[in-house]
Amino acid sequence: MLNKTQIAIMLDLQNKMNTKVNPDWLNAGYAYLRAAMIESVEAIEHHGWKWWKAQQLDLAQVQMELVDIWHFALSHILIEHNGNIPNASSQIEHALTLTNTDVTFDGQSFDLTTQTLVENLELMAGLCVVKRFDVKLFTTIVEQAHMTSTSLFEQYVGKNVLNFFRQDHGYKEGTYIKMWGGREDNEHLVDIMQTLDSSNQDYANSLYQALEERYKRA
Repeated sequence: MLNKTQIAIMLDLQNKMNTKVNPDWLNAGYAYLRAAMIESVEAIEHHGWKWWKAQQLDLAQVQMELVDIWHFALSHILIEHNGNIPNASSQIEHALTLTNTDVTFDGQSFDLTTQTLVENLELMAGLCVVKRFDVKLFTTIVEQAHMTSTSLFEQYVGKNVLNFFRQDHGYKEGTYIKMWGGREDNEHLVDIMQTLDSSNQDYANSLYQALEERYKRA
């Protein structure tokens, strides 16, 4: 289960990233749950669901889609609380303590523990369509996709930091090149993540600084 510190760090990072893109993002009317719905469907595609053709589960891609969904979900929750990070954090913390495993949608009750990963992804997509996001459903899906709370946190922070790094080095202007030092930037990030302790309060800053140092040497 995500702890209080991890939740607060992720909400703060999400707010900073959104603010970098648009300082007035809270009032911009961006369809964050529509984006989460699209990512949910893409996760289903990576899992495979078609009975008329051979398909193979791509678990790594499913996990990547879940990290993207979490970015959009955090944005949605922050908007619900007018950007108040402590209040948004409290909502997530409370949702994680709930023991009820049922979700009601369109008058029907769904038991998250008996549904398959694909069925729960489908349910999440449906909820997003009607502007609902269920944290308990999401964490159930995370577990079904063989991710721990620690891996979700690390992957989320890693991608957020990389997005910041790209923006700071000309991504928006089209001058940033993802390949440097003979490797893609996300490969450098993975290397760095393996050397740092994600329980450190300064984990995100340490990731960024290490990226910066590698980039300068490249």
